[in-house]
Amino acid sequence: MAKIQAIRGMNDILPQETPVWQYLEQTVQNVLSAYGYAEIRMPVVEQTNLFKRSIGEVTDIVEKEMYTFEDRNAESLTLRPEGTAGCVRAAEEHGLLFNQMQRLWYRGPMFRYEKPQKGRYRQFHQIGVETFGMAAADIDAEVILLSARLWQTLGLLDSVTLQLNSLGSNEARAAYKEALVTYLAQYREQLDKDSQRRLESNPLRILDSKDENTQAILQDAPVLADYLDEESRAHFAELTAILDQAGVEYEINPRLVRGLDYYCKTVFEWVTDKLGAQGTVCAGGRYDGLVKQLGGKPTPAVGFAMGVERLVLLLETLRCVPEALRQPFDVYLAAESKGFQSEVVLLAEQLRNDLPGLRIRIHCGGLKNISQKAKQTGAPVVVLIKGSAENNLSATLWHRDEPVFDVALDTLAGKIAEISQHNA
Repeated sequence: MAKIQAIRGMNDILPQETPVWQYLEQTVQNVLSAYGYAEIRMPVVEQTNLFKRSIGEVTDIVEKEMYTFEDRNAESLTLRPEGTAGCVRAAEEHGLLFNQMQRLWYRGPMFRYEKPQKGRYRQFHQIGVETFGMAAADIDAEVILLSARLWQTLGLLDSVTLQLNSLGSNEARAAYKEALVTYLAQYREQLDKDSQRRLESNPLRILDSKDENTQAILQDAPVLADYLDEESRAHFAELTAILDQAGVEYEINPRLVRGLDYYCKTVFEWVTDKLGAQGTVCAGGRYDGLVKQLGGKPTPAVGFAMGVERLVLLLETLRCVPEALRQPFDVYLAAESKGFQSEVVLLAEQLRNDLPGLRIRIHCGGLKNISQKAKQTGAPVVVLIKGSAENNLSATLWHRDEPVFDVALDTLAGKIAEISQHNA
């Protein structure tokens, strides 16, 4: 009988990998908490219509990538392909938006049917930030500044670049879209196949085409900045002024459009050249019309999402993972001979009481391969419990390459604390 394996593009995160994930997630949580953001958790399954109305029926996500199915009541449901729509739905449904300002964040798996490759999977994980009820550019600046602080905390700031653009109002974008289609229609047959299809459905996405011929044609295309309304220009100018004063470097990318229909005014991406083709690690922008589009009252909003897999890959590629994560245990505790296993278990519990946070692994299942198993854990301190003829217990302790020495049990906790403090 064939072994059952994971579905292609849906990967297991193994025990040796999870410490890096936990480190990233905890760092993000600490930064967001410092900025006053509250966590919200939404279901992974939503009504299909939620994503059709928010993302747009003629986007690649809705047309080709969503995992959609009918449940037993013949209701169309979809595994969430992104988090913003579900966050808006939850906030509106539970009365978080009416005459309120909200700063929210979430994390969890998303699902898209696309070609799996390094850094891009069919089940992938995102951490998202969404803010509601604030229309000025100061909140745009805040979400960008907090992301910059996150990169600085993780040691990634020098390896990522901020790209900015403004999409303007819906009316300005519609006028630009018409001019862009008129221009590109002259070159329809020279465009790549995806761009030919997008010319009718989502022409702004042609701007970020990776096809060289299409990019050459775009060199003389109309520029979105020429079609911006005055309010959007002023909004963008205020944002860049704040970033300038804060010392955050950025590039203005006139072809940055984002792939979802609900964006307006500010859009931004943090990109890196350290991962090859998969360059975007965080992206977002303003989406003032989405709440109304989903049935709520007009509500200004801005947010972003970051890909956890890509950030983990970036941390590992740049060797920004703290060395302590490679050492998951502080102490390896074992019995030197038979008859003392129960004492080892009880001693471990006493040490955990005396030294909260101490990471101890007990050698279980016999007395074989103690040294080998201890070495595999990477624990800097190894303790062997032994007994005398009078059945008095003591411990033999060694710390890395230092000489072995005996320790009385009543002084063991103090000695371990001393070693741990010295290592720190």
